[in-house]
Amino acid sequence: MHQRSFTRRNMLKASAAAVAAPMFVPAAALGKDGAVAPSERIVMGAIGTGGRGKFDMQWLLQSPQVQLVAICDVQQVNRDNARQLVDKTHGNGDCAVFTDMRELLGRQDIDAVLIATGDRWHGPASIAAMEAGKDVYCEKPSTMSIAEGQAVVKVAEKTGRVYQTGTQRVSDFRFVFATELAKRGLLGKLHTVRAHLWPAVKDVTYNEILPAEPLPGREVIDWGQWIGQSPDRPYNSAYHRGGYACGAWGRFWDFGTGVAGWLAHTGLQCQFAVGRELSSPVHYANPGNKSGDGMVCTFDHDVKMVLQFEGGWRGTCGVRFEGTDGWVSIADDYTRPDVSDNAMLRRMQPILDDYKQQTGRSLSHMQDFLDCVKSRRQPIANANVMHRTMTTNHVVNLCLHLGRDLRWDPTAEQFIDDAEANAQRARDEMRNPWSR
Repeated sequence: MHQRSFTRRNMLKASAAAVAAPMFVPAAALGKDGAVAPSERIVMGAIGTGGRGKFDMQWLLQSPQVQLVAICDVQQVNRDNARQLVDKTHGNGDCAVFTDMRELLGRQDIDAVLIATGDRWHGPASIAAMEAGKDVYCEKPSTMSIAEGQAVVKVAEKTGRVYQTGTQRVSDFRFVFATELAKRGLLGKLHTVRAHLWPAVKDVTYNEILPAEPLPGREVIDWGQWIGQSPDRPYNSAYHRGGYACGAWGRFWDFGTGVAGWLAHTGLQCQFAVGRELSSPVHYANPGNKSGDGMVCTFDHDVKMVLQFEGGWRGTCGVRFEGTDGWVSIADDYTRPDVSDNAMLRRMQPILDDYKQQTGRSLSHMQDFLDCVKSRRQPIANANVMHRTMTTNHVVNLCLHLGRDLRWDPTAEQFIDDAEANAQRARDEMRNPWSR
């Protein structure tokens, strides 16, 4: 982005020198009065524009630092809605529309991409985007397996691209405050963290193959591209209708990530609170059923992460951190955390101010990404953080699927004395998503 920006500025200077007559230039074009000059904006494309993708696009379109110029989606209804949203916001008809993301990624003017497809495309799309020289903001859950996470990290390191996974709560001021209470020792010695699970993912092995329905035209939905790297399945509209977060597909193992799909919303906050965002628990105790409720994952310093459907918070995406001197809990429905001692709340603003000063990070997750695109520093939920926390989630899936305890070595990234579990660090049936 910066290299092209400097080139643009040089071109503008050369053009200005060649023009003898005075020319009026709007203040906004020069970046005055708080506006961001076009040459300094981050040019972005969006891949996957339904559901969460639309929400993310609306945020980006409100940012004066971003120029969203292209969208890609395999479903016509999503493409049409996204194009209208972009063109209406920009007041023109310039938004480019694609069905194949490779065409969008081939545009040299695009600095970064939003990836908000279904789970099965998150890894392959992120890898393709970084290899094409684009920075990436990818929605959660960002990988389908441990091996896929390793591949994303490898490409991020090789290309030097900025990568942020969309675990937005790790930047939300309410969750940040709760996490800082734990990290700063204000709860005493931390011994237990609790993460919310959604009951819709009780059975991680659910994988019904739905009967075939008449396949719509490719312009309506490109079914082969929709399936991506997942096993071939006959078209059925129930797969891509709503009903599970961003689509009904999420409850099918072929297309979703089981418990990992929901634990991506809560587990990462717990790992930050215990200082293990670049590691994973070392022991996973199977709860004796497929639900995962009450499952205990133990880190190398004996802090336990308990996965549960309810208790300890109100509403969804809740976490609770417990220490020897107190506790804190927070969920999406809260305006501020619940604490064991209300005196802690008087420290909220000073702690948040100190956090921002010490880290230099925004309390907006997407803004942290944009800041890092410009500065080239690592975002808070970078590729390594994504992979290590998603590894935790994938190991939880395997623990439930195999029906027994598992021991994990975070350094070697393998299960201890368990060939069967090690063989499942990658999915067996994943296919080349580009061969459709």
